[in-house]
Amino acid sequence: MDSLQSMRLYVRAVELGSFSAVAREAKIGQPAVSKVISAMEKDLGVRLLERTTTSLTPTDEGRRFYERSKQVLEEYADAIADVQGQTQRPVGRVVISAPTGLGELRLNTLVLRFLAKYPAIEVELNLTDRIIDLVEEGIDVAIRIGDELPPNAVARNVAWSPRLLVATPEYIKRSPRIKRPEDLLAHEYIAYARSATGARLEFSKGAENITVSTHGRYRANSSLALRECFLEGIGVGSAPAWLVQDLVDAGRLVQLLPQWHIPPHSVHLVSPSRRYQPLRARAFLQFMAEHIPELPGLYAPEVLARAGRAR
Repeated sequence: MDSLQSMRLYVRAVELGSFSAVAREAKIGQPAVSKVISAMEKDLGVRLLERTTTSLTPTDEGRRFYERSKQVLEEYADAIADVQGQTQRPVGRVVISAPTGLGELRLNTLVLRFLAKYPAIEVELNLTDRIIDLVEEGIDVAIRIGDELPPNAVARNVAWSPRLLVATPEYIKRSPRIKRPEDLLAHEYIAYARSATGARLEFSKGAENITVSTHGRYRANSSLALRECFLEGIGVGSAPAWLVQDLVDAGRLVQLLPQWHIPPHSVHLVSPSRRYQPLRARAFLQFMAEHIPELPGLYAPEVLARAGRAR
């Protein structure tokens, strides 16, 4: 069997997790698949896969070989497309990672629009708030919030989201007035459980900077759960505009202290640090870079830069 076909079988073995699944997909016998992988290991002089009766797990060398093999196969596919005049037709699967709340509330709609534009591309959207290793988990593109980014990756800042202090109109009517940041000390504050700043909020207005240590009985590590808490009117909370801008626009939440500014959130497109990217991944990156700033509560970097200069 030729080397490219052996690589294909190995790549699919890692992705599917069993020789039997690869055999069914390739329409060959399971012993033939096992024989090909064993021959590769013998030629390379390293063990690529740890085998059990129920699964396959790549070794450290196997993971590295998987990434390089996948890259070789993608470059080969693009070379074939090039000579056949198909370079402008992205095809294949793109694996995406994104934060859970942003993915469910905003990005899913964009992914559906992307699929409609590129009918030959498949997308697998994995939602998690973990900072993951893109290469180890087989991710082509990650969309991340904030400045804590995956190691050994290439990141592009495509949008910013202002952070808003919000409460329901009903809560505001029955609670002590909030005229300055220090007034938050008299209020129940709903916080994100894993915030790097803990219970502290930083405010700025011109040259004046204030840090307030908030307090509250409820914290959650889900942005969508916080959104529901804000709507319940049990206290005051701060959130990136992408999470609450539609509720503010609809009058269901009110922005408090709008003249004071809280450090905003950045949104990055992140890809593995390798020179080669398949056309489908480049198409996804370009599409998201263009359309993420159009989502509610998200703005292109230059828009926020102009706003900062105007303060």
